[in-house]
Amino acid sequence: DAQESRGLGDVYKRQPHYNHAGIECIEAIEAALTPEEFRGYCKGNIIKYTWREGYKNGDEDLDKSAWYTNRIRTYEERMAEKR
Repeated sequence: DAQESRGLGDVYKRQPHYNHAGIECIEAIEAALTPEEFRGYCKGNIIKYTWREGYKNGDEDLDKSAWYTNRIRTYEERMAEKR
């Protein structure tokens, strides 16, 4: 995908401060929330990073917004497989 080709990979995963005892923070959040709540959490982060892109971290914030967009897509795919 475009992020991988630019060498960005997962913006959050594999960074030690997002992992505790082998559990990724985003996975703990996903497990703690209902599907609707998790979608809302991701959408809130998409809005936040898109909103601040021109004022703070530029392309890095757009990459984070895209990461959350992709997370919603993969979450929905995983949920569909479970049905």
